[in-house]
Amino acid sequence: MSGHSKWSTIKRKKGAADAKRGKIFTKLIKEITIAARIGGGDPGGNPRLRRAIDAAKAQNMPHDNIDRAIKKGTGELEGVTYEELLYEGVGPEGALFLVEVMTDNRNRTAAEIRKIFDKNGGQLGGSGSAAWAFERRGVIKLPLEAASEEQLFEVAVGAGAEDLEAVGDTWVIYTPRADLDAVAKALESAGVQVDEAKLAYLPTTPKEVDGDGAKKLVALHDALDDHDDVQNVFSDFELSESALAALED
Repeated sequence: MSGHSKWSTIKRKKGAADAKRGKIFTKLIKEITIAARIGGGDPGGNPRLRRAIDAAKAQNMPHDNIDRAIKKGTGELEGVTYEELLYEGVGPEGALFLVEVMTDNRNRTAAEIRKIFDKNGGQLGGSGSAAWAFERRGVIKLPLEAASEEQLFEVAVGAGAEDLEAVGDTWVIYTPRADLDAVAKALESAGVQVDEAKLAYLPTTPKEVDGDGAKKLVALHDALDDHDDVQNVFSDFELSESALAALED
């Protein structure tokens, strides 16, 4: 899991550039809106909404923006109706991709996602063509200095976490899908700062890539992630140490 986590951490750092263009705010607003639409506007009774609000606050989103997004989701304010979709595809080196999108026009989005795959040496697939290679799990990230390994084992594993690892300056904790919120709440109750808590698709058998193949896969991943309707991109490739070093240069 380590190579995958290193890649994920680098992607998070790269996301700072997206924030300047407003992309992160757009994605967070969509997530808040659809979470409120599905589960109601009270974060106390809507774990998905609570996670989305926490993520928005971590990005310093103004409270008014969060409040408007919630009200658009609950119907108190008029807004766009988004549909959640999961696209599956294959990229260079046979790497598999899952792409979570929120869109108000599925035909337009499907055509654009297909074009991105085609332009980057990949192919959009049908339902089930890639999902079999992933499992849905909770992922929690927090600063390395926020807690000791012993404390995390006591609190997080005690609340249901399955595993944890240090990746650079970040702790990454993995939980079963159903236990994500319980583990996050246990950490917060223990006074441990949580940077991110979300559900993710993690590859069951990651493929290590390097050289030209790694460059092509990173290009495809970034092109998908840059699309306005894309919320998250997951893949089963992980970068070799040499490819990671080249990416960080």
